[in-house]
Amino acid sequence: MATLNSSSFSNSSAPFRCKFNEDFKYILLPTSYGVVFVIGLLLNAIAMYAMLFRIKQWSPNTIYMINLTVCDTLYILTLPFLIYYYADKNVWPFSESFCKLIRFLFYANLYGSILFLSCISLHRFLGVCHPVRSMHWVSPRRARLVSVAVWVIVLVFQAPVLYFSRTRNAGNDLVCHDTTTEELFNHFLVYSTAISVLFFVIPFLVVLVCNGLMVRKLLEPTAVGGATSQRSKKKSVKMIIIVLLTFMLCFLPFHLTRSLYYCFRHLQVSCGLLEGSSIAYKVTRPLASANSCIDPILYFMAGQGFRRSINRKNKKGYRTEKGKSLSTSL
Repeated sequence: MATLNSSSFSNSSAPFRCKFNEDFKYILLPTSYGVVFVIGLLLNAIAMYAMLFRIKQWSPNTIYMINLTVCDTLYILTLPFLIYYYADKNVWPFSESFCKLIRFLFYANLYGSILFLSCISLHRFLGVCHPVRSMHWVSPRRARLVSVAVWVIVLVFQAPVLYFSRTRNAGNDLVCHDTTTEELFNHFLVYSTAISVLFFVIPFLVVLVCNGLMVRKLLEPTAVGGATSQRSKKKSVKMIIIVLLTFMLCFLPFHLTRSLYYCFRHLQVSCGLLEGSSIAYKVTRPLASANSCIDPILYFMAGQGFRRSINRKNKKGYRTEKGKSLSTSL
């Protein structure tokens, strides 16, 4: 049960403080992060190996997938520290600088993943809906430039996290804030809202529009290709579904519950409402982490769905070692 600190209303500007029973997160977060660490690290390592050593010619989608895998892997490598932190009941054993770095990497790689998924959706949209024009619009070189731009944008816009993230003494223990200190919270709320709009809402709308138009195009009847064409279309639709599910199940609940929790803190609602929003936010945090396990599935599905295109390239002159299974460039 949430309780209100008696000093909360000592004056109108006093911070709004409620004490929650959050024992559940000391089990939920270490357990879920541990599962994501093991499964995500394994799947991303396999995907990275396949893309780096089995694909001879990198397409734009392959380049985006490599960057997406790097984002996921960097995030996964931060999880052991968070597992230890939450398993030890919010006792941060490291320095404040390391706290800042861990929080920065979490958000940088979260929004990096969202942007690279958006790039993949936009690229596939051009290839499916505008196949002729896209030949002049997209190329591996441009994909590299876009990837560099994405990294620069993410790192620059997430840099304020290094300022907002702080540690706080709680008795003899040190706490690593997931948000920021109370005196900086209003500024952090403005920053967090702007980031959510720029790096989640807008990319989400782009993904919805691109994938919706692709589904409509893929479901159109075609006279050429027969059963093979239908199988390729079904695989493409499955990939679209995975991308949409990643946004709907991993990113959307996290951003909705986090925004609600932040707004309730700012509006100083009752402790009951604040506790409920806090619980919802913490429950959805593992969902945001789970995208690191889902993203490699895109590569594995594409590796099957586009094998025929690789075979056609081989007939034109690309050589592969005899006996090796062929990979694809998404």
